[in-house]
Amino acid sequence: MANSAQARKRARQALKARAQNASLRTAYRTAVKKVIKSIEAGDKAAAQAVFQVSGSVMDRIADKGVFHKNKAARQKSRLSSAIKAMAA
Repeated sequence: MANSAQARKRARQALKARAQNASLRTAYRTAVKKVIKSIEAGDKAAAQAVFQVSGSVMDRIADKGVFHKNKAARQKSRLSSAIKAMAA
């Protein structure tokens, strides 16, 4: 356990940050799953609409450093190409 006041404070802050990051990680993964589910449903227009919303969520969370920006860009690119490959 932390002995100094500074170490105790950092431990408290780390717990808060961990809880916030866990919440953001969950939101990110949910956004990705929503797009995948809409792609599997087969409705291209709906998939594009969900992708618009989810893409901004993914970018926002990546900007905070919860996930690497390149990971978010890579996933967005793959989801976008999957939507484009769908039958109209």
